[in-house]
Amino acid sequence: MPTRLLRGLLVAFVAPLLLVPALLLPSPAAAQEERPRVLAVHLDNDINPVTQEYLEQAVDRGEEEGFAAVVILLDTPGGLSSSMRNIVKRFLASTVPVVVYVSPPGSSADSAGAVITMAADVAAMAPQTNIGSSTPISLGGEEINEDLRRKIVNDATAYIGELAREHNRNVPAARRMVTEAANFGAREALELGLVEVVSPTLPALLREIDGMKTVPKGFVLSTAGAEIEEVEMSFWQKARDLLIDPNLIALMLSIGLIGIVVELWNPGLVFPGTVGAISLILALYGLQVLPVSIAGLLLMLLAAAFFVAEAFVPTHGALTVAGAVLFVLGSLILFDPAGATYQVSLPVAIGIAGSLALLVAFALSRVLRVARTPAAVGVHGLVGGEGVVRRDGLVFLNGELWQARSADNSPLVTGDHVQVEQVEDNLRLVVGSLSSPNEEEQA
Repeated sequence: MPTRLLRGLLVAFVAPLLLVPALLLPSPAAAQEERPRVLAVHLDNDINPVTQEYLEQAVDRGEEEGFAAVVILLDTPGGLSSSMRNIVKRFLASTVPVVVYVSPPGSSADSAGAVITMAADVAAMAPQTNIGSSTPISLGGEEINEDLRRKIVNDATAYIGELAREHNRNVPAARRMVTEAANFGAREALELGLVEVVSPTLPALLREIDGMKTVPKGFVLSTAGAEIEEVEMSFWQKARDLLIDPNLIALMLSIGLIGIVVELWNPGLVFPGTVGAISLILALYGLQVLPVSIAGLLLMLLAAAFFVAEAFVPTHGALTVAGAVLFVLGSLILFDPAGATYQVSLPVAIGIAGSLALLVAFALSRVLRVARTPAAVGVHGLVGGEGVVRRDGLVFLNGELWQARSADNSPLVTGDHVQVEQVEDNLRLVVGSLSSPNEEEQA
């Protein structure tokens, strides 16, 4: 009996102790839930307000949903300095590790893209990619005033140099990307210390940076075997990005101009005015997003005024030519210096202006032709016109039914072709018979 009691006490006290390790060990489901997640954000585009919003939303999501890292797969020719700086600020303030990965092979991080890469917690490149060419240039690519150029270059040099220093990267090499427009391949950038990793694929990159401690934030990355969630720009973001293409903005402005001019020349057509108004609204959206030169916009408005005035002032085409020239000049300086990516192509500007001039010239030629055609005065202009008898006493002429009688007062036969010989005071037509088609065939 004492032995049984002792065994019972042992079971009562030892069994719970044996269950403790089992409770502490994670289940397979829990282990699966702890697998790290990485947000892979694809950006193959210019740096502009739309792509800025896209990247900022991706970082926001990475923070809110607890991703282990946000990886920007970057391929860009550059873009707007203002958008670039806003992206850099968001990366620096991020509470989730931001990795910029210049990828896939053949891609580049030029101009603003190089600065954004220097702002990342981890800078990485795929083989056969390059980074650099960050010297600021004007929107049209022309030379900037020497004093202004010095200020802009010095500012950009200090900016990218400070980003490189804070992230423990090669400051002189980073500065050279601005002062000398230097450009480095992936292997060279790794050797110089501009980037931390060169890796062929995203999974390989995540394995390589696993356990890395970032500078200056001190994030310890946990990305090996991470679940990758791909992110692309939404349809509306792509549509908005398309609407801020400078060439498309110039085209929308020209279509809007044509529609408004046609509506002013021919009030009541409705369709040209509607299309013109919609085109102008779409163009204004692009003008609202991009930095606009007031001088360029005023020149284009003056060009529109010249095209409209041509219909009311007899200048024999002088205002049309002046309007075309002003349209080209206004298009070329429409946007403030903010990166060579955003400019209206000279061939596009000339093509649009030439098309506008030809359309205005064609419209004016039609107006002059009508003006030089002798006008028929009143109903007497109906004399000599040919009509068809619909029934006795009615003749169809010029799309209208007229009361009529024959010159010899004989009955009018339905279907006969007649010619107007006289218009009586009561507006009744006096007609004479013409040979009908049947009679001509019989003859």
